[in-house]
Amino acid sequence: MRQFLPGVLAHAAGARVVVADNASTDDSVPLLRHGFPQVELLLFAENLGFCEGYNQALAQLDSPFFVLLNSDVAVQPGWLPPLRELLQHNPHIAAVQPKILAYSDPTLFEHAGGGGGYLDRLAYPFCRGRLFDTLETDQGQYDDPRPVAWASGACCLVRTSAWRELGGLEPAFFAHMEEIDFCWRAQNAGYEIWYHGGACVHHVGGGTLPKSSPRKTYLNFRNGLALLYKNAAPNELAEAFTLRLLLDWVAGLRFLLARNWPEAQAVGRAHWHFFQKLGYWRQQRQLAKPHLLVLQRAGTYAGSIVWAYFARGKKRFSELIKR
Repeated sequence: MRQFLPGVLAHAAGARVVVADNASTDDSVPLLRHGFPQVELLLFAENLGFCEGYNQALAQLDSPFFVLLNSDVAVQPGWLPPLRELLQHNPHIAAVQPKILAYSDPTLFEHAGGGGGYLDRLAYPFCRGRLFDTLETDQGQYDDPRPVAWASGACCLVRTSAWRELGGLEPAFFAHMEEIDFCWRAQNAGYEIWYHGGACVHHVGGGTLPKSSPRKTYLNFRNGLALLYKNAAPNELAEAFTLRLLLDWVAGLRFLLARNWPEAQAVGRAHWHFFQKLGYWRQQRQLAKPHLLVLQRAGTYAGSIVWAYFARGKKRFSELIKR
């Protein structure tokens, strides 16, 4: 916050700036109170997670639009007006994200959003400009505004009425893939999700959990199953879910063969805990009202990104989708 909050305040374009503190144990609160007295501060008594922290924070605020913004994002001059204008002019859009580049190397797209979020038919997420660990150089190839499957929770502008209609983020996710779930539910409810390359921010990434963390592996595998189970169309769920389980087991086996015991255990715990809460996820599926087929949803690749990337060597978005 010490590094990036001044830029947010300088380029807020008339917006209120609010920081929600999830029971931090460092010096964040004294820093905010003494160094940034103009910032509104919401304090929580416990760590509610990314999802419920946002849910409770935004329940206390009133505005037509909310920006969800991670504390490790450097905004650029003029980043907010294009996003706001898009939502003002199109009432069917629930959320929009800007172009997200890597803070460490702003010539590259960043993992968490890139040039707009996509899903394959098994609900594996990827982005324009980023397939798995392969990052593309930004050459303006993804500057076009367009509907996508999901907008990154690192930085996105959300329509308040849609947020409240859909109940915000899924609290049981705690963190990771929660914005994808929200955006999928929004599409099932008749809303659109957009990317706007005319706005840009730089994201550090890995602020919640480092890339190699077994906790992150656990959340990604558990939430990936829940994401697909909650939102896939009824006549596509059985096949997609079975294939997703098999690919997860393959990933777990690779961890075992590499003697990466913590990561392998994380995959096993993720599956165990998902099925332990299957009754809850079944209730959430009924609330989500899934009905859109793969080919009916914007930002969806009808094939398998795992197969395309690892078996066929497709490393760039343009090699998957020719538009």
